[in-house]
Amino acid sequence: MQKVSLPERPGWRDEAEELGFTFADMHGEPYWDESSAYQFSLRQVEEDIEDPATELHGMCREAVAAILAEESLMARMGIPEQHWDLVSESWQGEHPEIYGRFDLAYDGKSPAKLLEYNADTPTSLYESASFQWGWLEGQIAAGVLRAQDDQFNGIHEALIERFRDLFMPDSDLHFAAAAGNVEDYATVEAMGWAAREAGLGAHYTDLDQIALSTEGQFLDSEDRVIATLFKLYPWEDLLRDEYADHVRNADCLMLEPAWKALLSNKALLPVLWQMFEGHPNLLPAFFEADVGAALAGSGSVADPVAEAFGRAEAVLARGHVSKPLFSREGAAISIVENGETSESTAVGEYGGYPQILQAYAPLPEFDGFRPVIGAWVVGESCVGMGIREDRSRITQDLSRFKPHFIRD
Repeated sequence: MQKVSLPERPGWRDEAEELGFTFADMHGEPYWDESSAYQFSLRQVEEDIEDPATELHGMCREAVAAILAEESLMARMGIPEQHWDLVSESWQGEHPEIYGRFDLAYDGKSPAKLLEYNADTPTSLYESASFQWGWLEGQIAAGVLRAQDDQFNGIHEALIERFRDLFMPDSDLHFAAAAGNVEDYATVEAMGWAAREAGLGAHYTDLDQIALSTEGQFLDSEDRVIATLFKLYPWEDLLRDEYADHVRNADCLMLEPAWKALLSNKALLPVLWQMFEGHPNLLPAFFEADVGAALAGSGSVADPVAEAFGRAEAVLARGHVSKPLFSREGAAISIVENGETSESTAVGEYGGYPQILQAYAPLPEFDGFRPVIGAWVVGESCVGMGIREDRSRITQDLSRFKPHFIRD
């Protein structure tokens, strides 16, 4: 794995504007940055990213079953009790999932480490699935890259097949996102594009335009009944919204399904560690309350958890990251090294949630930037990746998206 400086394609900004990629620059900073790219070997991609991410996804599905079997975990994960049945029924009913993104720390040498799973509403889909593939083709055509260079990117094709597998031809799907958010719209449009190529109807509506019929069904902005809804609206918010009371009886298939609320939640990290302690792609992680109980020797924490903490205590003392159950764009994150906070981000709206502690895995540094691998899962397999990099050790909303290529 290395970072390689490359000439930018002439006129790529005009191309981005024409394609609707209007957020290639954000907040006065470049978001899409093709002045350099990350180079990988095929072995690195297949053995260190693709296969581990697919395995991690299988482990996460095992974790869902374990969580649903223990209601106390549902409570600890911040799932409102009145909606436990909604979450459980979506799993028992095998409501299908479409996609997710694992964020991994990877330096090209050591096993990739799971930082978190964006299992419900991950963005950067368009730039991962489409725009960076256009970059690869353009750079090969220009002779900047070799004809045999490749990219780990079957995301769009996998989405088409996923929709085709799940829905009958000509089925109508609705896609919704917050009005005026161009990045969110790009994500749902990438989804809708795949659905249309799969032979399905794809209708967009703003989230705030969704209404409720007298029969209790969801309606779009043109008063059409919504039978299947892909909503770029996180379950942790929806389950606290008045509309959540209507989901069970609205006769509407939700994408992502309600059981994804158990995975798009940083409490997943200690659950995974408890189930798969020592897995090479996991970092030691614990509920902060359990750590306090173990340190106090209060006996209020289950013995297996206390014993696992004892085995990881030295690692956590050297460095750990404190995260709330819910946060986005790197908000409310603190890095603690040898008992001192070495870096933190603004808490914002996420300060009231319980915390988890995860062992600190430093990101590699290239030219002052630190990349995070976004490993995309469609269905149950890893099918591609995107890379964001930040000057900060905590990847935030001013991170840059970087293209990648494979060369052997």
